[in-house]
This record gives sequence, C-alpha cells and structure tokens, in this order.
Amino acid sequence: METVTIGIIGDFDPGSETHRATNDGLRHAGEALQLNVQAVWLPTDGQQSFDGYAGLFCAPGSPYKSLDGALAGIRHARENDVPFLGTCGGFQHLVIEYARNVMGLREASHAGSDPYASCLFVTRLSCSLVGQSMEVSITPGSRAAKVLGSETTTEAYYCNFGLNPEYQQALAVAGLRISGVDQEGAARIVELPGHRYFLGTLFVPQARSKPGAPHPMVVELCRAAADKAR
Repeated sequence: METVTIGIIGDFDPGSETHRATNDGLRHAGEALQLNVQAVWLPTDGQQSFDGYAGLFCAPGSPYKSLDGALAGIRHARENDVPFLGTCGGFQHLVIEYARNVMGLREASHAGSDPYASCLFVTRLSCSLVGQSMEVSITPGSRAAKVLGSETTTEAYYCNFGLNPEYQQALAVAGLRISGVDQEGAARIVELPGHRYFLGTLFVPQARSKPGAPHPMVVELCRAAADKAR
C-alpha cells in the first residue's frame, strides 16, 4: 500500500477532542483512498523542516506555543505548492500568514495571543461558536464546492475567534478567495486559487469524520498529497 506522510502543525494534546479527531480523520481518509497515511505532529516551538511532508495540516489548538512556528509551516505550504488544510486555529493563522507575507501587513496579529496589537487581523467572535453546528454557504464553482459536491454544508465549530470583518474584503482583493460564509456573510472557508490544494476552514471538518465516511476536505488533502508525492 502506498504511504503518504502528512505533517500536522500543532502542539499535540492527547486530551483534546479536536486533536484526536485530526488523527482519526486522516486515518479515515487514508482508508477510503487505500493509502497508508502517516500523520506526524510538528510542535510549533520546535526547529522544523517541512520538506519531507507530502501535505501539511494546521490543527486546532491555538494559541500555539509559537505563533511564528505555525506561520512558518503555513508559508512553506503556500509558497511550495504543498497540499494544505488549516482548521479552526489553522484557518486563523492561515489568514495572518497571508496578511503578513502577501498583503504586507507585518503587524497582523491574533487577539488571542496579542490582544493589544496594532493590527488585529483575527478577533474574538461576537458570539462563541464552541460546541455549535452551523450551516455554511459555499461559492458555486469554488474548490470547496467541488470537494464537497454541494453549495451548503453543516459543520461543527470549536472556536472563539475569527477573521476580523474589517479585513475581509481586503483579504479577498489580495487574492485569498473567501469561498464559504455564514448566514451573516462572515468568512468561514478560504482558499488559494491556482494552488494544488490550500484551504482553511473556521469549522473543524474532521470532527464529523467516521470510519467509512471520511470528511471530503480531509480526503482531498490526502489525495492531493499522494499526487504530489508521486
């Protein structure tokens, strides 16, 4: 059986429901694709080389031990066409990396780790989404719509933070497509056109993965990683 190695950017906590779901979701996806998916957790505060991974997955669990360590992995995936999926905290740090290194907003920060920063690109949500399942509307023709095979999806959330609405339009103008929104139009899925596979979701898709019924977004990450490895 073909082996594909996915690096998981995050500080693994065996007591975390979303971390266990990340491991399970990748395993379920590998089983569906008949791949041996090897998941390797990459602590954000370690000296990491990302070159040996066919795909990267930025897991929930922020604030990470090292914001810069998380951003380095996301940047590597973006700049080197490495398949990437960031969920919950991964979504939040994806948009910060893009703001800093593509939009030139070097002070872009996360309110969870630096609440008094001059440029809060990720801010506390007006209402916590922890423990909620909500519908997301998906842009027709987007990568997310093609992967899900639908223009709506209902997903599980575990977050208190999201993209600052003040920057949502600027982010889209700068080339990061907002392909999924909630009922109020707030960004819930982002993707990078032209990249092999580069998505971020504020929800946690792997939370509803089951044996024999993996989440399509995780399946596509593994599929794209296998294609790159070949």
